[in-house]
Amino acid sequence: MAAHTTEAGVAPADLLDAYRTMLRIRLAEETILRLRLAGTVVGSVHLEIGQEAIATGVVGARDGVSDPVFSTYRGHGWALACGVTVKALFAEVAGRVGGPNDGRGGSAYFSAPDVGFLGENSIVGGGVPIAVGAALAGRFDGSNRVAISVFGDGATNQGGVTESLNLAAAMRLPVLFVCENNRYSELTKIIDMVGNPDLAARAAAYGMPGLHVDGNDVLAVRAVAREAIERARAGGGPTFIEAHTQRLTGHYIGDAETYREPGELDAARADEPLERIRRSLAELGWDEAAIADLEAPVRAEVETAEREVLELPFVDPSTVREHLYG
Repeated sequence: MAAHTTEAGVAPADLLDAYRTMLRIRLAEETILRLRLAGTVVGSVHLEIGQEAIATGVVGARDGVSDPVFSTYRGHGWALACGVTVKALFAEVAGRVGGPNDGRGGSAYFSAPDVGFLGENSIVGGGVPIAVGAALAGRFDGSNRVAISVFGDGATNQGGVTESLNLAAAMRLPVLFVCENNRYSELTKIIDMVGNPDLAARAAAYGMPGLHVDGNDVLAVRAVAREAIERARAGGGPTFIEAHTQRLTGHYIGDAETYREPGELDAARADEPLERIRRSLAELGWDEAAIADLEAPVRAEVETAEREVLELPFVDPSTVREHLYG
C-alpha cells in the first residue's frame, strides 16, 4: 500500500508498516479475548495488548527467519510479527486443524519454525537458556544467526535466566536479550521485588551492554534492536535491552487487577503504541477517514480469519501422540 499523501506531507512507509503490524496484533488479541470469554478458546491465555511495539520493532530488525525468536507465554504478537497468519494463530489457540501445530500447542506452547518463531514457553524465563543454546549451535553450524530471547521483568529474577546471561556473555554468543518490562511481575509491581529497578543495569555485571528503550515507540525499539543484532552478528556478543511498556489487560484472563493504581490504565491508554502513531498521523494531516482507510484491510483480515477458523474442524484427539520425539 502506498503512503497516504496529504497537504501536510507524507507518512513514512516504515511507520505505516509498523502500524499495520501492531494493529493486526491488537485486533487479534482482542478477538482471542472475546473467544476465550465465550468458551471457544479454552485454557490459559495471556495477552500482550499494549505491548505491540516491542515485538513489531524487534522482529523488524532481525535478518528474516534465520534469526529465531524465543518468546514468553505472552507470545501471540511475536508470532504474528514473525509472519504467522492471523488465521493460523486463531486455529491454533482454538484447537482447530490448520494451526502451526495443528491445535496441539494452544495459546501457551505453539511454535512456527518456518517463520523463525521457535515458540512460547510457560516456564517463566524458560525460553532464555534455549535461545542461548541456539546461539551456541549457530557458532558451529555456520548459520551466523542471532537468537532473540524475550522475557518479562519478573523473569530476570530466575536462576536459569541469570545463568544464561552469564554464559552468553562469557562466550560472547550472538544473543539479543529483550526484557519486556510492563511494570508487573504477574500481580506484583517489579519495583517491590528488586533492590534496583534498573534491570538493564544488571547487564554490566555480566559483561554486556544494557540498554533502555521506550517500548511504546516502535521505531526506537527497531533502531536499538538493529544495532544490537548487527553487533552480535559481527562477534560483539550479547546485548540486554529493557523495553519499558505497560500491558492494558490483566496478567491473565480473569485477573481482577486490584493491584492497579487509580487512573493508571487511563494514563497508559493515552500513551500506548497505537495511539501514539495515530497522533503522529494526525500531526501529518491525516484525518479520521484516512486512518480508517489504512486500518480497513487489517480489520477485514482479522474478521475473515475468525469467521473461517470457526468453520474448521477440531483436531482429532486420537492424534495427540503424533509429532512427538521419543
